[in-house]
Amino acid sequence: MTFGFAPSSAASFSSSAVSATRMLEPAEWAAAGIPLLRNPREVVTGLHARHRPEPATAVVAVLDPDERLRASASFTSRRSPADGWMFRNALLSQLRRVIPHDLRRRTPVRTAVLLYCRDGDARWTQEDGAWMWGLRDACTLHGLRCGAYITLTRDGWQVLGEGRGGRRPNAASAPEPFATAEAPPPPPRTGGVASDVLRRAAAR
Repeated sequence: MTFGFAPSSAASFSSSAVSATRMLEPAEWAAAGIPLLRNPREVVTGLHARHRPEPATAVVAVLDPDERLRASASFTSRRSPADGWMFRNALLSQLRRVIPHDLRRRTPVRTAVLLYCRDGDARWTQEDGAWMWGLRDACTLHGLRCGAYITLTRDGWQVLGEGRGGRRPNAASAPEPFATAEAPPPPPRTGGVASDVLRRAAAR
């Protein structure tokens, strides 16, 4: 007589079925309450100028409440098939490298956005759904608000789930002027009592 174990029902699921649960459909993403970018084109232009992404390049960026760029990182990912769990781990690794976590805050104040440059047109793909899942999960684990997911193709850029986009920059365009650079410091003020004192002191 021999003894054995009947295979569990969980074991019968294929890896593709499991990974299929690690993606978000556009309707799920739109219903998740993702905060809207006030000026998405400025964010896209700045990240494109800073990282110059090519197809299969992901750019994750952290914005402060005023949408100023605090940190960003880019990396290539040729994962096939698309797996949200693997994308989550890659994003979390980059976030841990470039910016401290906000896990001690009761509510997140910084927002992570993801720009993904890829081949094809602007229509949603399963790969996009896996990136969405990965971004949402990585933000939760790092104490950030989950922000916009943006695709960059030869057709232009598009904020998925919002219907906002533009033709430039695109996957083939040259970088535009650096939009996220900080403004130069204001020139020193002249005039007034302090300036008169300094001028008289220098003349002596």
